[in-house]
Amino acid sequence: MIRTSLTGRYDNGASGAVASATLNAGDFELKGKTTFINGPSFEDLSLLVEKPGSFVIDYNVPKKDVKFQFMNTARVLEKQLNLTYSHWRGDNRTALDGTLVIDSSNKLSANYELNSRNCKVKYSYMYGGLLTLEPSYDFGKNSWDVAVSRRVLDDDVVRASCQSSSKVLELDWCRNTSINGSFKVSASINLADPLKTPTFSVESRLNFGV
Repeated sequence: MIRTSLTGRYDNGASGAVASATLNAGDFELKGKTTFINGPSFEDLSLLVEKPGSFVIDYNVPKKDVKFQFMNTARVLEKQLNLTYSHWRGDNRTALDGTLVIDSSNKLSANYELNSRNCKVKYSYMYGGLLTLEPSYDFGKNSWDVAVSRRVLDDDVVRASCQSSSKVLELDWCRNTSINGSFKVSASINLADPLKTPTFSVESRLNFGV
């Protein structure tokens, strides 16, 4: 089976689209994606080989660059720990990600960059299956970020996030359905400069199956 998707984005006057196709090959998935601005642009054409939950190999054709990701799961004190190792060959950059699933409502995540030695931690708490609170701390920037999201309808989620380092407030409204794809409206406001024009973007994704 081949799954295809088309994602269109309008961002403060600029528009574009990303097309992708996925071919199931047993336990593996073969993917390809490229960008459309004024027609197909192969300057960022990428080909991926993925075994879900195990590894991803992402090859950027024009740059002849490759990114590796390896995923695994372990048990720590009877809790599930999800681990991801990522390496960008061109940038010579390596990152480790881990998420400890404490229970269905509580998760603790960490990201560590080996080159910069920067670490980010995030705690996620879900209340009543509808409201999610996510405070995070960036040791490199010495700053706190916080995000709050709430499911308002079966397919609608409203999210607000604030970055203390950049003083940027972001608001998102998302709708995701298995039939019509997804739709997202975003706004960004610079709290440090009230005179700066807010930015707006609209993103829509359609999924097809063959």
